[in-house]
Amino acid sequence: MSVVQPMILSGAEVWPLIEGGKGVAVTNGRSAGAWAAAGGVGTFSGVNADVIDDNGEYVPLVFRGRDRRERHEELISYSIRGGISQARLAHDTRRGEGRIHMNVLWEMAACERVLEGVLEGAKGLIHGVTCGAGMPYRLAEICARYRVYYYPIVSSARAFRALWKRAYHRFAEWLGAVVYEDPWRAGGHNGISNSEDPEKPEDPYPRVLQIREFLREIGLPKLPIVMAGGVWRLDEWKDWIDNPELGPIAFQFGTRPLLTRESPIPEAWKRTLLELEPGDVLLHRFSPTGFYSSAVKNEFLLELIQRSQRQVPFAEEERPEEGFTTYFPLGRPGRGVWLKPADWLQVEEWLRLGFTQPLRTPDHTLIFVTPEKAREIRRDQADCMGCLSHCRFSGWKDHDDHTTGKLPDPRSFCIQKTLQDIAHGRGRPAHQQLMFAGHNVFRFKTDPFYANGFVPTVRQLVRRILTGA
Repeated sequence: MSVVQPMILSGAEVWPLIEGGKGVAVTNGRSAGAWAAAGGVGTFSGVNADVIDDNGEYVPLVFRGRDRRERHEELISYSIRGGISQARLAHDTRRGEGRIHMNVLWEMAACERVLEGVLEGAKGLIHGVTCGAGMPYRLAEICARYRVYYYPIVSSARAFRALWKRAYHRFAEWLGAVVYEDPWRAGGHNGISNSEDPEKPEDPYPRVLQIREFLREIGLPKLPIVMAGGVWRLDEWKDWIDNPELGPIAFQFGTRPLLTRESPIPEAWKRTLLELEPGDVLLHRFSPTGFYSSAVKNEFLLELIQRSQRQVPFAEEERPEEGFTTYFPLGRPGRGVWLKPADWLQVEEWLRLGFTQPLRTPDHTLIFVTPEKAREIRRDQADCMGCLSHCRFSGWKDHDDHTTGKLPDPRSFCIQKTLQDIAHGRGRPAHQQLMFAGHNVFRFKTDPFYANGFVPTVRQLVRRILTGA
């Protein structure tokens, strides 16, 4: 017996269980189709989705462009083809059951072009679009034009209110639900605002209640709200289910679907999920998007932490009144900067340990890395393919003059490179790559459902969730 009842989502009655639409190649047409076939809402990632040919084979993208703009156009073209192929795969896999959504990030490069291209090429195959990582004002207009439902991802009532008043009120009939993604518990990029403390998680109930109260104000009292972030088992949400104060609630599962047989992530990643402990996920701000994000605290993140710790301020000219009195040669002979004496002592220690390459940051500081790491950073910046609308790592912007106008930030990283590598099991081992995860990921190790390394099918997982466990 299920602890929840079916509800109408994207024009059909389904279980109120939504597969979280994770980023690059982590949820695809096969996993989304399987989730829909089990009676829920499957979501494939439309973020640089893999192209699958007519034989079901993955076709990798090989960049041939000579500069960022050419590679950017190649990436957009590939992303559209990939999204269409994943939509077809999801449609065929669902066997007429459930619903299929596509997830896009508003801050990904040329999001509108990719979204329109996929919806045009996959008409009738996609029932809804979820979108977060920014303020997607034009999401409603685009989805209404293609007659698909839209699901904005927000972290507060204030954000949804702004979206509604500026744009969404004109396309209310295609608003499928509001997705509240808890910024302290969800994996991937999170919407913590400047007024919120990343170290002090807030109770999601009153935050979701504020969204419901606003929906009542605008005449949408029965519109579903999707709770996302920190959802593991439904019996832990019994106070939310059939609660008249909150109204209709659906639940999004982001972390648990990673560990299924249909999940496309490599086996090394799946094995890692079964070994994690509480506290192994870090909410950090190293992402080139500038957003907070949550990922496994592995060697990849530890190197970024240590890189930023080897950091000192500098001045272009000697400024005794501010303490910048120690000269440090930098670059060509006769060119240098000025450090504070105490910082110079720390720099000497870093140099002795082999961190001999200083790199400038946009904040008028220097970080110190090994020559090998410096070459890697510069190579990754030079190889930028423009995957974000704004990238602080490379200084890329996807419009106007194609530059943010700021110095590229060596404290960040190429997100496209590491996410593609970990998703496809190439390059460095998984523990040396960015591994997004929600803060409940440690529960794989203690949940009896996964005892002895058991990996369920998507259908088995959905059935398990429906029992409350």
